[in-house]
Amino acid sequence: MKTLDHKKELKELYSARKNRPAIVDIPRMQFLMFDGHGHPEVSPLMQEGFQGLYSVAYTMRFAIKARDQVAYTVMPPEGLFWSEAGGLDLGDMEDWRWTLMIMQPDFVTAADFASAQQQAVDKGNEPAGRVRLDEYDEGLAAQVMHLGPYSEEAPTIQLLHDFIAAEGYERRGIHHEIYLGDPRRSKPENLRTIIRQPIE
Repeated sequence: MKTLDHKKELKELYSARKNRPAIVDIPRMQFLMFDGHGHPEVSPLMQEGFQGLYSVAYTMRFAIKARDQVAYTVMPPEGLFWSEAGGLDLGDMEDWRWTLMIMQPDFVTAADFASAQQQAVDKGNEPAGRVRLDEYDEGLAAQVMHLGPYSEEAPTIQLLHDFIAAEGYERRGIHHEIYLGDPRRSKPENLRTIIRQPIE
């Protein structure tokens, strides 16, 4: 049985230091994705999205493990956030648009996804039917670790933006977060979130 842990293999992309922003170059990767809108902390779509993503991700993982004798770790959830007006107003998140994601190994095929999605839906997981498999090519970005509640990210985001300007880059693209802590099991002050911003 072959075992793969992409979080370790892609350590530079899935780890960061508090108060120490760094520049990373992210390759094109494929993700399970779920699109939603509204305030991330209260929108019921957010929970539906996580439910759908995890259902498809684990169904697919178990199928590939049984078929190919390859066991791989399900990656942490991620989120892209933007607003139609441009920028992100942390004081008014009702207008936010977002895409939740879980990175998939490159050997996962469209057929693997379609089969896992159908199995998840057949088992009664309706949100799984709104998950899609797609690529995301982020490229050059800056990132830093935020420790604490999601609602207190503003100073960390400002720290990252200041770093980008000081290094001579400009922000582009979409605000990106990677959730390394589980809010169901961790105290808010112990949550770990990588804040990432594409740059040019």
